[in-house]
Amino acid sequence: MLPSVQTSSTRFASSLSTVLDLDTALHEVSEQALAQLETTPDLAFVFVSADRVHYADYIAKTLTGLLDTGCLVGCAATSVIGTGAEIEASPAVSVWLAKLPATQVMTMHLTFEATAEGNEILGWPDELLESYPDDASLIVLGEPFSFPAESLLQQVDARFRGCRVVGGMASAAHQPGGNALLWGTEAFSHGAVCVLLSGSPQVCPVVSQGCRPIGEPFVVTRAEGKIIQELGGQAAMTKFQQLFETLPNSEKELVHCGLHLGRVVSEYQDHRGQGDFLVRNVTGIDSETGAMTVGDYFRSGQTVQFHVRDQATADGEMRQLLSEAVHLKQEPLAGLLFSCNGRGTRLFDATDHDVGLVTEYFGEIPLAGIFAAGEFGPVGSQNFVHGLTASLAVFMREVAVDRC
Repeated sequence: MLPSVQTSSTRFASSLSTVLDLDTALHEVSEQALAQLETTPDLAFVFVSADRVHYADYIAKTLTGLLDTGCLVGCAATSVIGTGAEIEASPAVSVWLAKLPATQVMTMHLTFEATAEGNEILGWPDELLESYPDDASLIVLGEPFSFPAESLLQQVDARFRGCRVVGGMASAAHQPGGNALLWGTEAFSHGAVCVLLSGSPQVCPVVSQGCRPIGEPFVVTRAEGKIIQELGGQAAMTKFQQLFETLPNSEKELVHCGLHLGRVVSEYQDHRGQGDFLVRNVTGIDSETGAMTVGDYFRSGQTVQFHVRDQATADGEMRQLLSEAVHLKQEPLAGLLFSCNGRGTRLFDATDHDVGLVTEYFGEIPLAGIFAAGEFGPVGSQNFVHGLTASLAVFMREVAVDRC
């Protein structure tokens, strides 16, 4: 039985096919998802495996017809997610449908243009140029070689305060022109396709970066761009070496597997722990000066802390975040999951890890998504691009509370 959720007139459904013949797979997922939805969808997400990227135009046109909706977005990816399964590097089609009578749904294809006056994001609907709905969420599927997602997120944070952005970068190809985005009946190899949602049900982001802090926090005392020269008044590498000597052997081994640095998102918190940092990779060390190169921009006065990552940490953090979401006075109805293509069996011993945790905590809700080449999700009040992260958009319904 395929998962479906019906709450009054709001409905969700999803279907996953691993049939090798493309036409058979498209008809199978369409028929099964529509049978569960029992109505015409207001929104469809479609995710296809990388081997089908060259059929993107055909897939878009075929599915808009089969699903009887032009409100369709999707992309191709190295691995595809459906309810209960992560199909890694194998043929798959995943379809996710929603009937959203109390939600404003707006799809768009955005492009990036660098001009003499500055960088521009083009393609915003005219309605958004005049006003922006309160309490909105934006689901974004980007093409990594043609669309700098950081520019979009900066614009959203500046213009559309409070908008939550969740999504990921298409991962079907490792070179420009090799990815595919779906928008209605069309397919593109550039830009980003987005869905703006406002109304009910709410979209609740769950962003699991899979890291934990080690040692004590430091204050950046000298930095230039992505290079941190000093921490706490000493060369960055000197501070780290002092910290390293105090670590237990188990954590030293994790450092050798990869070192990360987390920047505190809110400097006003008294207590900081896992989930309070924006985590970035340490990508280089200057042995002469002791400076570190990190995958983000830093400035003096920021608080940072070194982090490590392993499967136990990634599992534990995601469990903690999902548990916190379960205890909200809201019912999970459906989800869209964007996991880094470095997760799955590249990180975990077992298959279907991230999907399995979503099912364990939320039940078998309609679910779809991809393994992405970069994930989007908020930390604190800002939206960021992440790596090695699982970013989940959970559609939640308020649960009535009995009053004595």
